[in-house]
Amino acid sequence: MSKKSELASTIAVSLNNYLDAGAIVAGAAGLTLWQKYLGLTEVHLGWLNFISANCLGAALGAIIGGYMADKYGRKFIYTYNLLVYMAGVLLIMLSVNFPMLLIGFLVTGVSVGIGVPASWTYIAEGSNNANRGRNICISQVSWGFGPMIILLLGMFFAPGGYCYDFVESVGRSIAGADAPVEAIEVFASRIVFFSLFVVAFVAWRLQSRLEESADWKASHAADLASGKKTSLLNAFRVLFANQTAAMTLCYLATIYLSWNLVASVMGFFQPHIYETAGGIDNEQANWMNCIQWAIIVLGNFLVSFIIDKVPHIILYTLGLLFALAAWVVIVGIGVNDSSALWLFTILWGLEGGVSVQIFYALWGSELFPARFRAGAQGLMFFIVRGLSAAWGLGFTYIYGENGEGFTLAAYCMIALLLISLVVGVIGAPNTRGKSLEAITRERYGEDVDFN
Repeated sequence: MSKKSELASTIAVSLNNYLDAGAIVAGAAGLTLWQKYLGLTEVHLGWLNFISANCLGAALGAIIGGYMADKYGRKFIYTYNLLVYMAGVLLIMLSVNFPMLLIGFLVTGVSVGIGVPASWTYIAEGSNNANRGRNICISQVSWGFGPMIILLLGMFFAPGGYCYDFVESVGRSIAGADAPVEAIEVFASRIVFFSLFVVAFVAWRLQSRLEESADWKASHAADLASGKKTSLLNAFRVLFANQTAAMTLCYLATIYLSWNLVASVMGFFQPHIYETAGGIDNEQANWMNCIQWAIIVLGNFLVSFIIDKVPHIILYTLGLLFALAAWVVIVGIGVNDSSALWLFTILWGLEGGVSVQIFYALWGSELFPARFRAGAQGLMFFIVRGLSAAWGLGFTYIYGENGEGFTLAAYCMIALLLISLVVGVIGAPNTRGKSLEAITRERYGEDVDFN
């Protein structure tokens, strides 16, 4: 693959990350509007979060998508999956009751999960050995742009925002001049989801033209020639039967889970924490969140220039030191101090610029053979997002109604980040500059046969 086509395919596939993060933030940002419009309770909101792209929906989609990407090919996912995403987003846009909204969140979440393993796998398999880390970072830039842009759109279109007059005119023309205020205000969320629908359509058109992964074609041809079984249960049996593969899965799941339990809470609850425990207003909290995402995007972009030239363990450690420093600052100075909130915002943004997710995506694509590369990532993503869903519920009990348990929650975050740091440093692989074939032979031997 030429350098130009490699970059073009990376950008096309990276749009999945924009849609993933965008769906999470769009859902969270519009919850209050949907609550007022449909008269939802806190239980209803809990279910929407639980089955969304942030939690169970993505978890279920990942385990299905990883298997399908290994059995039917990476291109199979790109040909059909974003059609499912668009259907879910369209259902949310048109929702007039809770069941429609719930199903829309679930369908969108499942689609997000299906696309994640294939995306990171395809990027790695289509990259030059000297650019693999760079291309993963490009995908992370897209992931950072999602929340930043969706947050800005949410603030501009929200009641009282700069563009609310436009929202009101659209709402009145569709819902009628006599429609209740709540029915008009929810159009702010409908329009934000429409923006995701448009991006998904563009991404689907680009991705449907992609070529199939050469690594997958070679692996699939070998499986057909040898008559190997390709069922979902057999794929998991083969994965866990090999000691190297099983230990790799445990290692990556540990570093990603311990980090993601912190990151998922911050992704969904950060503005809420800033408002309740920090004592600032909603607009300021959202602007600080936007600035943080801008720092993350800039960090991802800058790291893309050095990740293939610097030992990965150095960057991995640096990212977690930023993360730990952020939580130490917020505990040491106090969450209700404005300078502490700004320091936390900047440090957590720097952490995101060189986050664990970059190395999880990179190593997860490098450390498994092509035969179950996407399936292994799908299984890990299922475990991580599923447990993150449960942790999100548990966090609310620790944190309390008004942030009275923030200090205890912060210490839990520090402990989780320390686990990710220690385990990650101990087991960090040396894969920089090596081909995927060389890494596979080095770890699994010359004859990679797991049946």
